[in-house]
Amino acid sequence: MITAPDRTPLPRSFFDRPVLEIAPDLLGRTLVRVTDDGPIDLRLTEVEAYDGPNDPGSHAYRGRTDRNAVMFGPPGHTYVYFTYGMWHCLNLVCGPEGQPSGVLLRAGEITAGTALARAHRPTSRKPSDLAQGPARLATALSVDRTLNGADACSDGNGPFRILAGSPPAPGAVRTGPRTGVGGEGAGHPWRYWIDGDPTVSPYRAHTPRKRS
Repeated sequence: MITAPDRTPLPRSFFDRPVLEIAPDLLGRTLVRVTDDGPIDLRLTEVEAYDGPNDPGSHAYRGRTDRNAVMFGPPGHTYVYFTYGMWHCLNLVCGPEGQPSGVLLRAGEITAGTALARAHRPTSRKPSDLAQGPARLATALSVDRTLNGADACSDGNGPFRILAGSPPAPGAVRTGPRTGVGGEGAGHPWRYWIDGDPTVSPYRAHTPRKRS
């Protein structure tokens, strides 16, 4: 018998912990994106942890800026950034206020609101690639910088909610280097995914850009 995912909202205290504890614990949880056209449910299958000033790969490594300011705020809020002049990426702020860390939401399975997600990402070829990778995930959920700083632990009236969902068995969680991270943080095994899930994105190592 298949048990339905738990719809209990995760409390803010869930995110007020070390990011390396939170990241794997997010796998299998349900992210609800509430749009003007209806809700979309996403089961998280792949995430990456970024540990602020302790992590050269983090946007907060060199301190607070206008871009990363929300990471220094209270946990349970969203950090949305624009990358490569094309894509948005969605993160969840973790840890005590003033100690910036976050989890990048890399991939997931759309479990409700599929037609709406497809309307946002009409180039998707199959269900497994609809939110496979952080840019696709943000596009399928209609996420942009206007949602930066949104409270994902609100009373249910905001654009996001995080529900208990259906966490995988501990033996199903895998870990390895983060995608595209170079330098000192390249070897940190802070990417977490559900083993064998078809929505998990392909791993790509960091490729240094050539100087002209």
